[in-house]
Amino acid sequence: MSDSVLAQLALDFAALSLVAVGGAVAVLPEMHRNVVEIHGWMSATQFADLFALAQASPGPNVLVVSLIGWKVAGIAGAVVATLAICVPSCILTYAVSGAWQRFREAPWRAAIQGGLVPVTVGLMLASGYLITRSADHSITAFAITIITAMGVMMTRIHPLWLIAAAGLAGLAGFV
Repeated sequence: MSDSVLAQLALDFAALSLVAVGGAVAVLPEMHRNVVEIHGWMSATQFADLFALAQASPGPNVLVVSLIGWKVAGIAGAVVATLAICVPSCILTYAVSGAWQRFREAPWRAAIQGGLVPVTVGLMLASGYLITRSADHSITAFAITIITAMGVMMTRIHPLWLIAAAGLAGLAGFV
């Protein structure tokens, strides 16, 4: 794979690293935009498949970045993308943590934390919407996704039971 592709992976994921409030999944729509729409490295369906594989695998949700890097540029791409998403945010966290502790009682700190909550929730909802659009190719599939999501948000039923029910609906041929 060319060095320019690796450099572009590093640049794209390093920038995302600095705004990934809530983890890598929070910036999934921008990852999708970069990888699918801007660079054309894969289709929306391939992107959704990689996301599903990463979520099904044990480990942190940042695995999707490694899989994207691998799909784009093999092992080197996986290493570059993973380091690019992890290292900048780790450095920023380390640099800010001292001040964050020092000003733990400051009103501006509480305001920043309070302001980041809706940003994180919004980013996560955008990620869910993007994956739904990429993965659901029929009205029935979309309806199952919506019903499952509403069940997760509005009931106390464990999400795995709802996801299993949705999977069974797919296995039964409803999708």
